[in-house]
Amino acid sequence: MASVEALIAGLESVGYIASRRIATALFMAVNLQKPILVEGSAGVGKTELALSTANLLGLPLIRMQCYEGLDESKALYEWKYGKQLLYTQILKDRMGVALADAPDMDAAMDRLHGMGDLFFSEPFLEPRPLMKALKEDNGCVLLIDEIDKSDEAFEAFLLEVLSAYQVSVPELGVLQAKTPPIVFLTSNNVRDLGDALKRRCLHLHIPLPDAALEQRIVSSRVPGIKASLTNQLVSFVQSLRTLDLRKSPSISETVDWARALILLNADSLDGEVVRDTLNVLLKFEQDIAAVEPQIVELIRKPLA
Repeated sequence: MASVEALIAGLESVGYIASRRIATALFMAVNLQKPILVEGSAGVGKTELALSTANLLGLPLIRMQCYEGLDESKALYEWKYGKQLLYTQILKDRMGVALADAPDMDAAMDRLHGMGDLFFSEPFLEPRPLMKALKEDNGCVLLIDEIDKSDEAFEAFLLEVLSAYQVSVPELGVLQAKTPPIVFLTSNNVRDLGDALKRRCLHLHIPLPDAALEQRIVSSRVPGIKASLTNQLVSFVQSLRTLDLRKSPSISETVDWARALILLNADSLDGEVVRDTLNVLLKFEQDIAAVEPQIVELIRKPLA
C-alpha cells in the first residue's frame, strides 16, 4: 500500500474498519519489516486485523495459537518418527547388501554414518507454523495469537525468529526466510511480556471503539441493518460499558448482538427483546442480573 489512507480504504474494502492509528501502525510494520504486537481486551479486533491484512494483500495466513507449555517442537518442527522408523527397518533389511563391498570397517562405518544423516534431512521434517511461515517463497501473514499465554522460555525462543526471520535447526543449520512474513503477535495482557520481545516489535493498543466507530463497524459487518437500530444498539452497548461489570461487551459481541436482533426481525429495541438476548452481550450471570433492572432506563439513555 502506497499510503496510510490507501491502507484504510483497502482494509475497509475487506470489511475491517480501521482507525488511523491502527492503519499507521500496520503501514509501518509492513514497510519496515517489523513484527507488530497488538494488545487490547478480548474481542476488539486484534486477530481480525491479521486476517483482514492477509485477505487484503492476497497472502496465506499461518496461525499459531499459543498456550502454556508450547515448545519449539510444536511451533517450529518435528521429525517424522513414523517415516524414520519405516526407513530404519528398510535399511536394516538391506544393510548386508549395502555394506557387502566395503573394503574395511572404517569404510563401512562411514557408509553407515552417511545413511544415518539421511534420516535428519528435510524429507523427514514436519514443519510447524513458524517454519512454514519462513518457507513461504512469496511471504505470508504469520499470526502468533495470544503470546501472553505462552511461557517466558518460548518467548525467548521467538527472539531469533522476530529479529532476523530465521531459525537454527541443529541437524540442518540456519534456515532463513526468502521473503520475511508480516508478523502479528496478539496479547490480552494475561501476563507482562519481556522487554526483549517488545523491543523487536512495533506496539499497537486497540481500545474499545467510540460510538461513531462502532456504528461504522456494525454497519459494515451486518449488511442491511437499519441506521436507527444501529444507533439504538450502539447507544445501549456504550451505556453498558460505563457500568461496573465483570466483563463489558466487546465489539465482536456488539456485532453478534446486531446479527441476533436481525435474526429475530427486531426493528428497534424494547425491554422484551433486550432481556431475551442479553446473554449475547454479557457472559456472566451476575452481570445479566445487575443489568436487567436497568434495561428500560439504558434503552432510553441518549447516545453521548
